[in-house]
Amino acid sequence: MINKKGSAKWSGDLKSGTGHVSMESGAFKDQPYGFNTRFEDGAGTNPEEMIGAAHASCFSMALSMILGQHDATPDEIATTATVSMDKDGDGFAIKKIHLDVTGKVPGIDEATFMEAANAAKEGCPISKLLTGGSAEITMDAKFVS
Repeated sequence: MINKKGSAKWSGDLKSGTGHVSMESGAFKDQPYGFNTRFEDGAGTNPEEMIGAAHASCFSMALSMILGQHDATPDEIATTATVSMDKDGDGFAIKKIHLDVTGKVPGIDEATFMEAANAAKEGCPISKLLTGGSAEITMDAKFVS
């Protein structure tokens, strides 16, 4: 099993508090996030754009793999994942993720590309996670007084 880690620290209340998020690799370290970066136009990141980046990158890799099964190597796959969050009862929920993908792939036709793209949309591990496919979520919690 492959294990990768992301971490976050938060201080304060919801609206005026601040947090920092990091990735184990160090590629993303102590990036600020908060209410203003999530619901307003504040500088920093937010969970939804990180999910979008994770989904776009996972999808692009899966599409490359599937194209390889057709003996095609992409010159470029460019993917944007738009994560849409909306009011849901007393809170919010991610209601939709839309993938926009453009592929420059010599040696295949449009039908083969579309078939591969649809297979990648259904089969990439992040798609599976987001659609309730196969992930088990466990937790260890510790209260510090």
